[in-house]
Amino acid sequence: MEHDGRTGEPDKRAFRRELLGVRNRLTADDVRVAGRALAERALELPELARGRTVAAYVSVGSEPGTPALMDALRARGVRVLLPALLPDNDLDWGEYAGPDSLARVRHGGKMALFEPSGPRLGPDAVTDADVVLLPGLAVDARGMRLGRGGGSYDRVLARLERAGARPRLVVLLYDTEVVARVPAEAHDRPVHAVVTPSGVRRFPQG
Repeated sequence: MEHDGRTGEPDKRAFRRELLGVRNRLTADDVRVAGRALAERALELPELARGRTVAAYVSVGSEPGTPALMDALRARGVRVLLPALLPDNDLDWGEYAGPDSLARVRHGGKMALFEPSGPRLGPDAVTDADVVLLPGLAVDARGMRLGRGGGSYDRVLARLERAGARPRLVVLLYDTEVVARVPAEAHDRPVHAVVTPSGVRRFPQG
């Protein structure tokens, strides 16, 4: 998928619609199979082998599946942090203690999310992570990530920067979502690597 890389929100919105349209045509089996392959590829990352704390997220709908990866990390003894959406779109964090530790939460008219049901650790808990797994819709050859547009992970990345934290930033995508170029703005930060069902690609800063 090519894209001309012009900046600006209208352009981002059109590109997001295009990418979401492709995802929405995936079947539940497609998502499940891709999620298993994604977990296998991600677990080959040295960063995840060494990491003691990993900030992850629970995939929803047609997003590349994360449950298999979360369970595999936890089985390795990794502390897995999961986000909980706050009213201002910032993220709080809680610890993943297995599938039974998740609660389905609907935020207004938005899609229902699965969030940790245990104690909240505060938005700054993410600064303890060795690796932050990021959702997204696409990433380009520079490592620039296109998110869904809610701004939650922009806040996370800004918080990491303010704290002087330097976790490895890894985005989880389908193979077709690694593209030539995505629209980027001055505040956008590149990731270190992308994991897709077929493998891992690293970027210059990774």
